[in-house]
Amino acid sequence: MKRLFPSLPEDARLGDVVAKFPRTIAPLLDYHDRLLRDPGALSPGQKELIAAYVSGLNACAFCHGAHTTMARAHGIDPDVIDALMADPDTAPVEPAMRPLLAYVSKLTRSPAMMTEADADAVYAAGWSEDALFEAIQTCGLNSLMNRILEGTGITEYYADPRTVPEERLEELRSPHFYTEFGRANGVSS
Repeated sequence: MKRLFPSLPEDARLGDVVAKFPRTIAPLLDYHDRLLRDPGALSPGQKELIAAYVSGLNACAFCHGAHTTMARAHGIDPDVIDALMADPDTAPVEPAMRPLLAYVSKLTRSPAMMTEADADAVYAAGWSEDALFEAIQTCGLNSLMNRILEGTGITEYYADPRTVPEERLEELRSPHFYTEFGRANGVSS
């Protein structure tokens, strides 16, 4: 952790940031639940995989670790995410996910360079506009959260995603996990 906000505890975590700034965080946590947990064209696991990948591309260790853990809770092996970060071309991901992951990678690294060909590759893999928009929103939301965490000095994730106990993974599967997290940290919705 970097001491960018002296009012936060020395060992601050995301919950401390949430508790300090509840007014604007509450709708953001609701958006997390709506996007990442509500039924959609992409599964929660696929969206958490995208969240972990984007956070890794942005070098946000906290969000990368948190979303790798979330992805694990939704059936994605952390080794897949590690392989994706090492070499997206050879990572053992579903073939249909490759164009979505390529899209969010480009959107993260060079957003002004998006082309029709990028979208066409997603559609050719069988994805709908709804799926692409969910991927875009997941990319954007996590890029925002990466900046919030890095900007407030929360730079380290406190757990190894591979060793999080099953009872904690079950909690992470809640369709309202993010707003429940907010409530546990003093945010009223």
